[in-house]
Amino acid sequence: MSIDLTKVNNYINSFARLIEQHQSNPYEGELHVGVDLGTANIVLSVLDNMGNPVAGALYPASVVKDGLVVDYVGAVRIVRQLKSEMEDLLGVSLTHAATAIPPGTIGGNLKAIANVVESAEMEVVKVVDEPTAAAAVLGITDGAVVDVGGGTTGISILKNGEVIYTADEATGGTHMSLVVAGNYKTSFEEAEKLKKDQSRQHEVFPVIKPVVEKMAAIVKKHIASYDVEEIYVVGGASCFDEFEKVFYKEIGVKTVKPAHPLLTTPLGIALSCLK
Repeated sequence: MSIDLTKVNNYINSFARLIEQHQSNPYEGELHVGVDLGTANIVLSVLDNMGNPVAGALYPASVVKDGLVVDYVGAVRIVRQLKSEMEDLLGVSLTHAATAIPPGTIGGNLKAIANVVESAEMEVVKVVDEPTAAAAVLGITDGAVVDVGGGTTGISILKNGEVIYTADEATGGTHMSLVVAGNYKTSFEEAEKLKKDQSRQHEVFPVIKPVVEKMAAIVKKHIASYDVEEIYVVGGASCFDEFEKVFYKEIGVKTVKPAHPLLTTPLGIALSCLK
């Protein structure tokens, strides 16, 4: 069953506007917080009891790499800062939060991510895997969710609302930036800026297209043994206009990408508090 993409996009767009305008929506009852520790960005999302966006904040960061917290102090500092911003905006204390991990994260890595949130003085009420969080926003019960992050790409296959398969591959936005840096003979930092420059997207995408094709080949391998009729692509590294078209061409399965794919998973993390 296909999703109502217009409804999903309206939902995500409303959250994006709150972040861009640094505003909040009125609410009643308890607030639900999600903390997404991404490779390229840390996002804090706040929802009301009905799952409607109340506020949100985003901070570009490189404190996590391939699902591992590589700068614990920096991660805690950023989460504390975002929490403080939201508390000032809303006039309340945020004391509980959910967070997320790439599929297959175990042991110390899982604990480190939760500890960052705890060190920012919020009790962790739930830890979900990233593609499953995205699926909650999309409202899907069947299909494959591909979360293309900075360092890794997570894959979750759902059947009748249950996750029946997960995988995490070491490919993502970082690999795109390395290719851009090599092509333009510039630094990684400058390549990151160039990659994110919307005005040069049509120039840059042909350069990183082989990386996207490789991602698609990896996803195709993972879903080969399953009856997947639709693929849903989220994550900041999938923001290119042509991204989903490359996936469809390489895999041959209908591929859908929502608006602001970077914000899909952060919203789903906060939504997990409602379940």
